[in-house]
Amino acid sequence: MNFIKESADKKPIVDTVFAIVSKAKKAKEEYGEENVVDATIGSLYDEHGKIVAFKTVFDSLNKIPSENKAAYAASFTGNPDYRRLVEYWTIGKVTKKLKSSVIATPGGTGAVSLVMSEFLETGESVILPDIAWGSYSLMAKDKQLKASCYEMFEENHFNMTSFKEKVNELKGKQNRIVVVINDPCHNPTGYSMSRYEWREVVDFLNEVSAVTPCIILNDIAYIDYSYDLDHSRDYMKEFERMSENVMVVIAMSCSKTLTSYGLRCGAAVICAQSEESVRQAEIVFEKSARAIWSNVNNSAMINFVHIVKDYYEEFLLEKAKYIDLLEARSAIFLKEAEDCDLPVYPYKEGFFITIKIKDNKLKEKYHAALMENNIFTVQVNFGIRVAVCSLSVEKTKGLASKMKKILDEVS
Repeated sequence: MNFIKESADKKPIVDTVFAIVSKAKKAKEEYGEENVVDATIGSLYDEHGKIVAFKTVFDSLNKIPSENKAAYAASFTGNPDYRRLVEYWTIGKVTKKLKSSVIATPGGTGAVSLVMSEFLETGESVILPDIAWGSYSLMAKDKQLKASCYEMFEENHFNMTSFKEKVNELKGKQNRIVVVINDPCHNPTGYSMSRYEWREVVDFLNEVSAVTPCIILNDIAYIDYSYDLDHSRDYMKEFERMSENVMVVIAMSCSKTLTSYGLRCGAAVICAQSEESVRQAEIVFEKSARAIWSNVNNSAMINFVHIVKDYYEEFLLEKAKYIDLLEARSAIFLKEAEDCDLPVYPYKEGFFITIKIKDNKLKEKYHAALMENNIFTVQVNFGIRVAVCSLSVEKTKGLASKMKKILDEVS
């Protein structure tokens, strides 16, 4: 007897990240932690192999009364003070010209899910980068959408030609166009677009939107680990150039920013030229939020407000130490990769560096060989993701040359 609807995807989900994390854990138990390189985990870890939980964040969280932790949030759209401060945190220092609204979500993932659900009709296509967080395509499929992928890179920069081609293929053929741009600190390559690249994207979508309205999903999950934090949001000034037929929804993640991955708190920040356009999106997001998760973690929202209002400078100082650590780890890996000719995609900042393997069959063979040598990484399309966020400086040293040697052996 089949109880599931015919249109459902009945193939079991295989979470490649957590499967490899499990293998790495077993290898550590068998060979000793010092003999295993675990570059799988997409969370910030310290130099002793422990997950980072910012003292400012969790001291603040622990001061929240139990009854507040137990209580529902003020609204399924999020607590009003949280929504105001998220708007300020995300775009407030950059633009005041755009109309905007915020809907609280369970992590940045919730914001991505809302965009996938509410703009495109069943069977239409969402435009994704070809090298990307795997859950984009999983969510698209779950919402009964197709995925059209632009090539992320042309040499060492964003592939504007491919991006434009994929958008033009859909222009006039569906009701709306949704493009996903995970920037800055792209997962999994660590690329960040220049302001000029963003300007070209916005100007191009303005032209396209004269025929078909366009929505940009800008996933900024890792933005608060930018190496140039003071200017990390400068590119958002380009959003002021959007025509009335273009909208951007920014997916913000408290989970990443506050090293509180399990608390699942984030937001969808809706921005457009007209109040009416923002309100239209806000209405459908509100209904979806109520129908799917009903309420976002109240204590996480309260805590974000406390951090911004009461512990802001302390928090930034604590986070800055780990940004410096990320920069040191990535610099070691990139220098050694350059010295030994290990091919990597253009990296600027962030949690991950990706080895360039354009042949996916070779990539699978290479990934298996790395595990045989107790080097655990994550496969992505056209590459192998190395999580420098969770590697100590000592584990980073010499890793690129080891990986190059193994690549040469399997090629």
